[in-house]
Amino acid sequence: MRNGVQTTLIDLSDRLNNESSPYEWNSHDIKYFNHDQANTQAKSLFGDHYDVFPDGDGWATEEVTLSTHSGTHIDAPYHYGPLSAGQPAKTIDHVPLQWCYGDGVLLDFRHKEIGEGISDDDIEKELERIHYKIKPFDIVLIHTGASKEFGRPNYALKQPGLFRSAVEYLVTQGVKLIGIDAWGLDRPFDRMAEEAKNGKGQFWEAHLFGREVEYCQIERLCNLDQIPHPFGFTIQAFPILIAGASAGWSRVVAIIEEEG
Repeated sequence: MRNGVQTTLIDLSDRLNNESSPYEWNSHDIKYFNHDQANTQAKSLFGDHYDVFPDGDGWATEEVTLSTHSGTHIDAPYHYGPLSAGQPAKTIDHVPLQWCYGDGVLLDFRHKEIGEGISDDDIEKELERIHYKIKPFDIVLIHTGASKEFGRPNYALKQPGLFRSAVEYLVTQGVKLIGIDAWGLDRPFDRMAEEAKNGKGQFWEAHLFGREVEYCQIERLCNLDQIPHPFGFTIQAFPILIAGASAGWSRVVAIIEEEG
């Protein structure tokens, strides 16, 4: 507590581990090098006769192979296409920090079934329910409950997602960052692909709106059920800087400040 204000931090980020890697569409691999291995490495550098570390325990390190879209990450406009509004789309290293820190708004769509879409009408009704009006640079979090499936087979196909109309509604209100507790912002690939084949929809429609107006999205959020109220909190979601990349990993945190 500081100056009578109690600050609570809620981690909204997923954790990468090798156990879940077989179920990932963007697979990853973590190699762990323990303290004993480091001591052997040090001796190869400095000579077998010289014990660099006390008790034979050296540094621990890890080597990680993964996609920029692994784990909790932020998609840059460049992910959606090379251009946005006719201009070169921003890569993750050019996304303004202002987009990634701001007032959070939590919209609850846990009643939506797998494969269902969330429309602009759904967004409006939920905003009316919580008595909130969107303002520029709000960070909107879409709560689907799908994060409970993370680390399980086919979890990426077990979620609702946004229609284009929902993204357009939020972005035209000045929102630059939309997050979701699911594998992606759109509905599952199998549903969209089947509809597109039958001429009933546009594949990847929520993402593709970013070719018209720049915005970013956070995918693979967790613990949205721990946020105690739908607004009145801050979101910090700064992406790792990777030159020219379509996404960057992020440790996303909800910050709640209340009078003690």
